[in-house]
Amino acid sequence: MAFKIYTKTGDKGQTSLIGGTRIPKFDLRIEAYGTVDELNSYIGLVRDQAIDVHARELLIEVQDRLFTIGSLLAADPAKNKMTLPQIAESDISRLEEEMDAMDKLLPEMKSFVLPGGHTTVSFCHIARCVCRRAERCVLRLNDQQPVDELIYKYLNRLSDYLFVLSRKLTMDLQADETPWKPRL
Repeated sequence: MAFKIYTKTGDKGQTSLIGGTRIPKFDLRIEAYGTVDELNSYIGLVRDQAIDVHARELLIEVQDRLFTIGSLLAADPAKNKMTLPQIAESDISRLEEEMDAMDKLLPEMKSFVLPGGHTTVSFCHIARCVCRRAERCVLRLNDQQPVDELIYKYLNRLSDYLFVLSRKLTMDLQADETPWKPRL
């Protein structure tokens, strides 16, 4: 018999964590990994644009790490018996190295920049904002139940990476980078 995507077990507003624990679908843990999933979809949208192969390959790696984070957040810390993939310090270092390499190519930033200038750049900014929201959700969860520090550290660095990537895409696409000039 073919696998069906629907199980009907969540029809009353509950879902299962890895480990079997049933919790409400509005639980902070569900909000955290759901927002990471949303981020992963936006990263896919950026990856589907006309961007260079290196950035596309790195974004595939990022999506893999986001699935890792999602699975870690979806597991009941007390009852899970499965071996799950992990986030490593090297994943964070990789994002830092990529940012450093892009920064060498970019003009110095003298002010905040307004998101936009090109659809691809705007998609990248949306992903950055969703990444910050995912980070906030994970930190709220961590306030209630301990979360591996590498998870929120990775999300923090990823949002920085997405900002630098947006600037690199602006340059690559010869789009206008609009500085924010506050009206005083």
